[in-house]
Amino acid sequence: MANRRLPEWLTVKAPKRGAYEEMAGYLNSMGLHTVCQSARCPNIGECFAKKTATFLILGDVCTRSCAFCGVSHGLPLAVDSEEPRRVAEAAARMGLAYIVVTSVTRDDLPDGGASQFAETIRELKSAISGAKVEVLIPDFGGDDEALKTVVDAGPFVLNHNVETVPRLYSTVRPDAIYERSLHLLETAGGGGASIFTKSGLMLGLGESRDEVLEVLRDLRGVGCDMVTIGQYLQPSRTNLPVVEYIHPDQFDEFRAIGEEMGFHRVMSGPFVRSSYEAGEFSPKQP
Repeated sequence: MANRRLPEWLTVKAPKRGAYEEMAGYLNSMGLHTVCQSARCPNIGECFAKKTATFLILGDVCTRSCAFCGVSHGLPLAVDSEEPRRVAEAAARMGLAYIVVTSVTRDDLPDGGASQFAETIRELKSAISGAKVEVLIPDFGGDDEALKTVVDAGPFVLNHNVETVPRLYSTVRPDAIYERSLHLLETAGGGGASIFTKSGLMLGLGESRDEVLEVLRDLRGVGCDMVTIGQYLQPSRTNLPVVEYIHPDQFDEFRAIGEEMGFHRVMSGPFVRSSYEAGEFSPKQP
């Protein structure tokens, strides 16, 4: 049974008055979604106050129903061909130079939505001079051609989360395959393309310290450049409960170990999420 009382280090600051409403209203007026809202991210107040957000493309309904995720699942709507242009327009108006784009999983589409990612990257680069685009992508069902479509569009960082340790996949993300995610990261980082790869882990779902270290070794083994490690927080009562609240000292240890393993960047802490402070976290252009 999860301990439902949050420890003191998981206190969330109240969002700046008006900042959330202003950003939410603007994005809604553009017909755009953010993972910040859909996944009920605890950092939304901080990020919206900074006028930054992670764009969620391909709608806000996922074809998978991972037990940890707060995003709605079911039958998605048709792909909106104008969405990439609106993302670029919104990012330009917001003054963003580093833009993070993610999506729901779209197993209903032949390419899993890869072409929409690619078009969004191209639109952003066209609209914003010198734009750096980070994409947080699903596994595309293991389709290497779909992955190539995204890679060929030239993202600065390609992120794909392994989310948890292999032992917990059947419970946490039953439609995913750990080895498939590792293959995606290895493939994306190969071929001579100057793309940084990134992945992320949630802690507090019942994993052991040794299992976390094994995942970090696996990620380095496939050439993953960056990793984020954060605390899982139950987004709703229908999601998996928290098994353990990890102390900040443990996150610090994982960061130090990850750096010793040779990761280019390691961000590890209770409130760390895949796209949290992504621009500051990203490496310098080679």
